[in-house]
Amino acid sequence: MHEMSVCVALIAEVERIAAERAHTVVSRIEIGIGPLSGVEAVLLERAFPLAAAGTCAEHAELRIRSTDIVVRCSQCGEESPARANRLLCGACGDYRTRVVSGEEMILQRVELGAPAARSLAS
Repeated sequence: MHEMSVCVALIAEVERIAAERAHTVVSRIEIGIGPLSGVEAVLLERAFPLAAAGTCAEHAELRIRSTDIVVRCSQCGEESPARANRLLCGACGDYRTRVVSGEEMILQRVELGAPAARSLAS
């Protein structure tokens, strides 16, 4: 399942953020997943504990929010919501649209826990 590799990449980014801010604990991770992203939220939730084991995010809560599909019409220029199997312009009904959002997986928020202890050198 490719959700495991997605989780591994997610955890790597979260660890980078935590280290950059000198924290050793991540308490919550919030992501947005578009319906056209190819990532299954249920499988991502199942893979998360395995990918996070032994990391600063091991006990983090994973919150997943589904994002909406939005298209921009090449004919009238309007942006409108759309459905996965019907990417039509909501304003004029034309089929010549471009997906603006709904294909992405976005790391939206990382809540950090306690900062790393600083060593006291004599």
